[in-house]
Amino acid sequence: MYRYKRAVNFCIFILIVVLAFNPDNNPFFIAEVSTFEVVKTEDALYQEIQEKGSDYSLPPQNAYIDSVWNKTPGRNGVEVNIDASYEKMKKEGTFDESLLVYEQTPPEITLEDLAVSPIYRGHPEKDMVAFLVNVSWGTEHIPDILNILKDNNVKATFFLEGQWAQENAEFVEMIDEQGHTVGNHAYNHPNMARLSPQENTRQISQTNEIIKAITGDTPKWFAPPSGDYTDQVVQAAHDLQMETILWTVDTIDWKNPSVSVMINRVNSKLHPGATILMHPTESITEGLDPLIRNIKENGYRIGTLDKLLSEER
Repeated sequence: MYRYKRAVNFCIFILIVVLAFNPDNNPFFIAEVSTFEVVKTEDALYQEIQEKGSDYSLPPQNAYIDSVWNKTPGRNGVEVNIDASYEKMKKEGTFDESLLVYEQTPPEITLEDLAVSPIYRGHPEKDMVAFLVNVSWGTEHIPDILNILKDNNVKATFFLEGQWAQENAEFVEMIDEQGHTVGNHAYNHPNMARLSPQENTRQISQTNEIIKAITGDTPKWFAPPSGDYTDQVVQAAHDLQMETILWTVDTIDWKNPSVSVMINRVNSKLHPGATILMHPTESITEGLDPLIRNIKENGYRIGTLDKLLSEER
């Protein structure tokens, strides 16, 4: 019995020794607290960033349905990243507003959460606009327009008629390969408001099939020809997992205005979140470059519809 107790005690001793040399598995081992973390959080600069951080933070804004402009996207909030900001400022040891690091926080309600409704614009506080190029005739101006956009590092959203896309696949490929967004403009430019639900669906789905066959992607934005729509039209697009897009600024380029008239027309209605309607016309070919410069000089970025309608700031 005595030998048995000695054997048990010896085994217990060995186990304690093993645990002592393996702190990861030792329940009696107390990990060291990082002195750096303690010093950092007690640092006057770190505390100052913490205290002032809320002054630079903005809450996210939910998407909503406006009484005039219908579906309106939300906007991310911003918060100061305390640790990242401290890392950038600690060398000098003083608070510097220009070195603050921000993180974006998403809203709770997005466009996808809203009831079925068309979209006219981006967030009314977002200093970005989007070019909407509706294409249902001609090809002669497409290369020039693409070159001008490329030279200015601008991406646009091209809404293509299905029949036009089918007959001009090489231009569809050109538009897609240059990084522009390709949208749906129905199959043969009908007045969608006068069609049956079944015909509305056919017009949109047939065009989707054509564009996907050329680009490999199914469009998610639908622009009804001439802006004619009813709730039934919007619902047909929604049933195909698409949003219906209208515009807030019209170049009226089909009337062949002079460059100055067109730019003044856009300037008079330019606003944050604007969607600017145009077509592949001579007026746009001649006036697009100065129009882009003018919009940028007014403090706006120009992006695709995807960028404009995102919650990103």
